[in-house]
Amino acid sequence: MFSILELLLILLLNSVFLKHSGFAQDLEKADHFIYHGFNESNLNLNGIAKIHSNGLLELTDISYYKLGRAFFPFPLNFSKSSFSTNFVFAIDPQMPNLGGHGFVFAISPSPKFTGAWAIEYFGLFNSSTIGLDSNHVFAVELDTIPTLNFLDIDNNHVGIDVNNLVSNVSASAGYYSDNELKSLQLISRNRMRIWIDYDEAEKLVNVTLAPITSTKPGKPLLSKKIDLSLVLTDSMYVGFSSSTGSMASYHYILGWSFNKSGPAQNLDISKLPSLPGKRKLGKKEPDLRIMIPLITASVVAIVIFGGVYIRRKKYEELREDWEEEYGPQRFSYKNLYKATEGFKEKKILGIGGFGKVYKGILPCSDTQVAVKKFSHNSEHGMKQFVAEIASMGRLRHRNLVQLLGYCRRKGELLLVYDYMPNGSLDRFLFQNDTPNLNWVQRYQILKGVATALLYLHEEGDRVLLHRDVKASNVMLDAEFIGKLGDFGLAKFYDHGSFPQTTCIVGTVGYLAPEVSRTGRATTSSDVFAFGILMLEMACGRRTIEPERPHGEMILADWVLDCWKRGVIVQTSDFQLDGKYMVEEMELVLKLGLLCAHSIPSIRPTMRQVMQYLDGKAALPDTLLDTPRTGLAFVDREAALRSSLSFPLSSDYSSFSITTSVLSSGR
Repeated sequence: MFSILELLLILLLNSVFLKHSGFAQDLEKADHFIYHGFNESNLNLNGIAKIHSNGLLELTDISYYKLGRAFFPFPLNFSKSSFSTNFVFAIDPQMPNLGGHGFVFAISPSPKFTGAWAIEYFGLFNSSTIGLDSNHVFAVELDTIPTLNFLDIDNNHVGIDVNNLVSNVSASAGYYSDNELKSLQLISRNRMRIWIDYDEAEKLVNVTLAPITSTKPGKPLLSKKIDLSLVLTDSMYVGFSSSTGSMASYHYILGWSFNKSGPAQNLDISKLPSLPGKRKLGKKEPDLRIMIPLITASVVAIVIFGGVYIRRKKYEELREDWEEEYGPQRFSYKNLYKATEGFKEKKILGIGGFGKVYKGILPCSDTQVAVKKFSHNSEHGMKQFVAEIASMGRLRHRNLVQLLGYCRRKGELLLVYDYMPNGSLDRFLFQNDTPNLNWVQRYQILKGVATALLYLHEEGDRVLLHRDVKASNVMLDAEFIGKLGDFGLAKFYDHGSFPQTTCIVGTVGYLAPEVSRTGRATTSSDVFAFGILMLEMACGRRTIEPERPHGEMILADWVLDCWKRGVIVQTSDFQLDGKYMVEEMELVLKLGLLCAHSIPSIRPTMRQVMQYLDGKAALPDTLLDTPRTGLAFVDREAALRSSLSFPLSSDYSSFSITTSVLSSGR
């Protein structure tokens, strides 16, 4: 016989087991599940995600710059990649017809996304991790803001993403009924159902959307051939992720069904939790007994709001119709003010003719950024410049400093970039108070900048001339990966056409001779500047040093003379102490001279430069002995005087963006 205490213990254990039987079933059958509402035992919550008392999952609310995630708490085996899932959701915007970023259904190796940003990245990536094959992330996005960086088609679309947020395929939200496409508004607060199915045999992803009252349409909204066996690993987590920005929405998940071994079971609408009610203002007859208190309260409110108004003038911003399409990349001045502690002097990273660059930490997300703040008196120039900045924001490459966004306030423009912990390359090459870069680091930095220039010249929709390649415009991240920055002088033009500008812009010592004569820059003039950068990296000295003996003042002349005398390796940086591969050193020095040739047609393209650096092509044995130095066709004495008249660039000068024409060093 059991004692009373033992019986009570057995009853308690049974009740716990019954209460969590669904949880235990998840452990045993981690290949399928169905939830009509949720509790904390069947979801792993992160950020501001929460579960209402009725089982409703709220991913994010209308807080600014926040993350919200909810994942199935155990990894699933995706050795066989076929899967099927459907869920019911609703998006309730902060303001009618104006929602924040949407949310994604995601499959990833981890439910935690270290370093993810609480802006348009849905809580999955940041500017350094997005687009990497090592992410192993598959996602279906329901997006309600058109982000230019990700080539979004509109502010109401569904997309299939792999390791990136530039969708493999996307379409405006809608569903097929009788073979006719009917539109749906994601931020309508209406409940909707979505089905996501992947057939491993056919390598086919289908995404189907419909109102909650409709059965699954026979034709999917999206259908794309993708081999997910290259993306999904054996152990993956499934769930939802969202982030808010300067605008926000409530993102609700009402129910979720998932299956790894066949079609997911359809949800029973009658069992789903309800959405929170909308607040409505009721109508009442005026009550004379409370009129006097109301009038008193109104006067107090006017005084308070007057004070608030005066305070808010401190953060006042300007917005115009032409800026609407750039909205997703716009930061609030108030947040940038807080991020930089009121633009305090101690936060300054660098100072230039454009203004100052500050280190900042975005509130709520703890993301480190560099904020460049400068003034502009021309309204037309400001408008044109912001439009160009928005175009720059579409550039995405591992070796480019990423422009995250901007803020316009009165006569000021603030640009927000990735923060580069190690500052600019010139600090490590030319300043004695910083650690020296070893040869392996220098070679990798050169290759990184070369791939960035190749991307700008050949791999985009349009050709982009940088026009100011130099050591101070190469930034170094925490791992000393080189990133090319400062696009203030950059110019787009179409492939196959020729740039029309004839203004001389750039920095003395890096200007190709034909630019000095005609003012017309080309991809070849970028190659010239890169050649000078290669010589600086190998030799550890600036391109012009007036204090040196006459034959050594101009770096390219000196290296060329040493090449002619057969002692080119003797120009290598003495701080390297001979710790380099002689073949690589000779390659960089000779390739630098070839890139800096005075005749543009003799210079290689950046694609050829990459082939030389990667060892896939042999550098010509003999360099043509023709006039070839960086200042071959300009007044050298004038150039030397000019180089003495301008201060050398400080840290973060790669962020110095200006609309004025520069004809000399900064």
